[in-house]
Amino acid sequence: MSVHQQPELKAAILALPNKEKDKLLIRLINKDKLLIKKLHFELLEDEADLQLRVDNLRDQLRELFANAAKLLTNKNSLSNIIALNKLVRQTNGMVNEHEKITKDKVSELEFRLLILEEALTRFAHIIDQDHLHASHKLHQYLAARIKFAYGKWQKLHEDLRFDFREDLQMIISTAYESPLASYLRYHHIPENIE
Repeated sequence: MSVHQQPELKAAILALPNKEKDKLLIRLINKDKLLIKKLHFELLEDEADLQLRVDNLRDQLRELFANAAKLLTNKNSLSNIIALNKLVRQTNGMVNEHEKITKDKVSELEFRLLILEEALTRFAHIIDQDHLHASHKLHQYLAARIKFAYGKWQKLHEDLRFDFREDLQMIISTAYESPLASYLRYHHIPENIE
């Protein structure tokens, strides 16, 4: 139940002395790690810190894919499909956290495209495999991520759209040449973006 649904409790909390309210606020903030990160970014960081965050996350993502490339071999293996699915989900989770903290739409799209490009080009041999359920889950997820990135791209200013157009087109074209094609058609993703 929300405090807003209990007007008496809300009034009592607002009537507390400032020192008591501050203690309560700090205790509540400590229970939400993401909120702590977001407040740190908003209150203590500037544009240089944002660029440092972007550079660090870009390096982390590339390193994760490079390490995975050493482990996921060319052999037709169910475990490779599952591992790639986990990797793509993990890296998207990292981008989700970055976006929630910084609200930076440009770097968010850059990272979404980086993840898709790495997955589609570096691991094409895994995406082309067919282990029914596992492949279907991976293909569904990748197609949904492409749709999501395409939607984010469409919402950007036209100058920024121009900057990302070539990368997004390459991802979509690569996906249409893979088993993802039917999933992209299902999501109404055009083969050529404008």
